[in-house]
Amino acid sequence: MFQPQVTDIESVKQFLLNLQDNICQTLEMADGKGCFIEDNWQRELGGGGRTRVLTNGHVIEQGGVNFSHVYGGQLPASATASRPELAGRSFQAMGVSLVIHPKNPHVPTSHANVRIFIAEKEGEEPIWWFGGGFDLTPFYPVHEDVLHWHQTAKDLCEPFGDGVYSKYKKWCDEYFYLKHRDETRGVGGLFFDDLNEWGFERSFEFMQAVGNGFLDAYVPILEKRKDMSFSEQERSFQLYRRGRYVEFNLVWDRGTLFGLQTGGRTESILMSMPPLARWEYDFTPEPESPEAILYRDFLHPRDWLNE
Repeated sequence: MFQPQVTDIESVKQFLLNLQDNICQTLEMADGKGCFIEDNWQRELGGGGRTRVLTNGHVIEQGGVNFSHVYGGQLPASATASRPELAGRSFQAMGVSLVIHPKNPHVPTSHANVRIFIAEKEGEEPIWWFGGGFDLTPFYPVHEDVLHWHQTAKDLCEPFGDGVYSKYKKWCDEYFYLKHRDETRGVGGLFFDDLNEWGFERSFEFMQAVGNGFLDAYVPILEKRKDMSFSEQERSFQLYRRGRYVEFNLVWDRGTLFGLQTGGRTESILMSMPPLARWEYDFTPEPESPEAILYRDFLHPRDWLNE
């Protein structure tokens, strides 16, 4: 197993900082009005990061793009429960994660994340892996947008071998699933974790491809839908469906739990939350309405590119 050197970790960090810059600049241009405000923070237990948030833009109601590099002497229970070999190791976790909540219900919410994790113990080889992915949560989905999203994901996976897209697409469908609602969070995308079997260099290349691929997947959809008119009723449904986003992040998301259990920065961890959301008891959409079609056709796993 390849042992990552300090210089390799540094090149990962440089890529992540540049990725954050590029995503923020591109989204500001696409929004046309909003600007990301930067908040540099330090973590008492080791490390820190820079959180960037855009609010009340022309297109983006609230969006956050976070870089963090945290380290510590001991891992929390959430990390060692399924990996007892990590107990007693110091750790470093570094990544960029983002969530974009647009104002217009016709523009999907989107999330992306790329990260590296390293656990070290004196006298033993480091344990390391890469993870990440991106996923799309439309409220009024358009089939061609979903196809573009998945085609972009498939294209970036292809240089890394047959079956990579289908494996990580399936993992995304399974990960972003609200068990208590029996729904996927949206139409999926890619999700990978624990990636180290390709060796450090190739695994890092894949993480870069996913990070860079997010804008190729998302911005054309945002540009196409951002000026569509919408009704109060559509806005109300968007806020109702945002409630599912909150439910997933607080109940099921491993990253959120890991961050909170490691004494991470709460404001940065919870920047993924929408600025507004609503709940309604026993909501049922009108039969054959656009809202009903979301439930019927889009909130369960589908083989989008082969149907």
